[in-house]
Amino acid sequence: MKMFSRREEDFVCENCGAKVIGNGYTNHCPQCLYSKHVDINPGDRSADCGGLMEPVDIELKDGKYSIIHKCKKCGFVRKNKVSDQDNFEAVLDISRNKTAKLKY
Repeated sequence: MKMFSRREEDFVCENCGAKVIGNGYTNHCPQCLYSKHVDINPGDRSADCGGLMEPVDIELKDGKYSIIHKCKKCGFVRKNKVSDQDNFEAVLDISRNKTAKLKY
């Protein structure tokens, strides 16, 4: 069973309105880091949900950052790699906001 399908698609972010040029691995908006729940396995476009995937946390493992997305519609959670095109300030903001929430 194939677990990844490369799809080179452009899209307009449903959260911030940014026009995103896809490279076949693009799975979230590089400006606000939101994604969309369209896949069961990356690139297959088999999910029926279609909800916005909010970036809720950042994970650092072996020197590489990943964004933890959670679907606002159904609660599905998926991890996506941070790319070189991503707004790293937005990545840091998610990390800071998560840390601030944990303090209370």
